[in-house]
Amino acid sequence: MAQNAYVELVEGSSAPGLTLEELRGILEHYRAQLAETGKQLGWGYEQAAFPYTIEPGPLDGWLTLAGTAPQYRTIHIGLGSRSVEDRVRSFVRISLPAGSTHGDKGKANELSKYLGKKLKAEVHLLNGRTMYFNPRK
Repeated sequence: MAQNAYVELVEGSSAPGLTLEELRGILEHYRAQLAETGKQLGWGYEQAAFPYTIEPGPLDGWLTLAGTAPQYRTIHIGLGSRSVEDRVRSFVRISLPAGSTHGDKGKANELSKYLGKKLKAEVHLLNGRTMYFNPRK
């Protein structure tokens, strides 16, 4: 059974919406940060921390993270929007298809938190908990 995490762009988020190219750019920046950390540590930290390649997704508006190690398989990342109290909220959906591993679930949670911090968003994790990275009053 598939599991989903959501990164909702709410009032106070750094952007009201996101395009697929912007999302790909954020993922590439994340990978570059991990590579820099690995360079500083003197080992291949990037490959251990982000063991995926970024590929076009199964549908328009989706990206697929394909695992490059045996303990990681697939994570799908898509964009969407929904109406809440007469406002349209954009969100990033991080989906684990059937057959995903526990490693995929851990990496999906890490990625959700990173996106939440980067976008100052509200994050609904795979375990049902909610984290708020947006400035709230």
